[in-house]
Amino acid sequence: MPSHNLASIKIDDLEIIGYSVAGEETVVAIPQLDVCFDIGKAPDQVISINNVLLTHGHMDHSAGFAYYLSQRNFCGQSAGTILAPKVLIKTMQEITDLWGKLDGNRIPAKFVGVKPGDEYQVKPNLFARVFPTKHSKGSVGYTIIEKRKKLKEEFTGLNGPQIVELKKQGIEIDYTLELPIVTFIGDTQYVDFSQLDYIAKSKILITECTFYEEDHKERAEAGRHIHIEEFVKLLENMQNEHIIIVHTTQRTGMREINKILKKAMPKNILDRITLLMTQRNNSVKSMKANNDKK
Repeated sequence: MPSHNLASIKIDDLEIIGYSVAGEETVVAIPQLDVCFDIGKAPDQVISINNVLLTHGHMDHSAGFAYYLSQRNFCGQSAGTILAPKVLIKTMQEITDLWGKLDGNRIPAKFVGVKPGDEYQVKPNLFARVFPTKHSKGSVGYTIIEKRKKLKEEFTGLNGPQIVELKKQGIEIDYTLELPIVTFIGDTQYVDFSQLDYIAKSKILITECTFYEEDHKERAEAGRHIHIEEFVKLLENMQNEHIIIVHTTQRTGMREINKILKKAMPKNILDRITLLMTQRNNSVKSMKANNDKK
């Protein structure tokens, strides 16, 4: 039986699976892209994913990274790659070494320290681009971008031999087309992310909106999180087809969050929004309810 009852959202040929509650755990994975944003407590369902993209070091987002690495080794898989802010790498390696001593086995690991502006290739045509957020020291977000080579318009009528001849002459006949697939913002206070074109135009935006009630504005500010009033402003200039909200507070029930969203959001934006934690499989709850009746 899987260790977690994860939410699941299917968008075209992608499945977004995860769990995200503020202060408890955040882990969001897209198996088809071979990426997991943050690792939470390392649920079984994400162990086989080769690339973990860690946004920051807070425990609810990072606690399971050593277990993830250990389980991959235990199952005979290659060491997973963990991208994380550069300021965290030394400490993460020390933690992994200490867990290895406790476990009695060395834990293979591949840590990659990143900073805003960096890119890392996760698959042949897929790259993780790093951008800054405002939460904790060095915190970052990631956009997964597909890059395709396209023939320049002026050369579209040429045949094969003509193309080959141009290449021999050192003429650049193509250009790189960038298709931003998904952006994971991670924990952050309000930033106008629409200023970064690849975020504004990502097909899928996975973003925190932690607080919703009027008297939670100070909590949002103190924790460097987004409040619903700022969230409305954040989405005004975004062009994403799908918006997935993560990192919702435990202080407000999901039913109430839905009501507040419907009241605050213009319909053209609301229609694109999904709350991750409303998309969990109810089988576990149903099973418990049936058992209680016995």
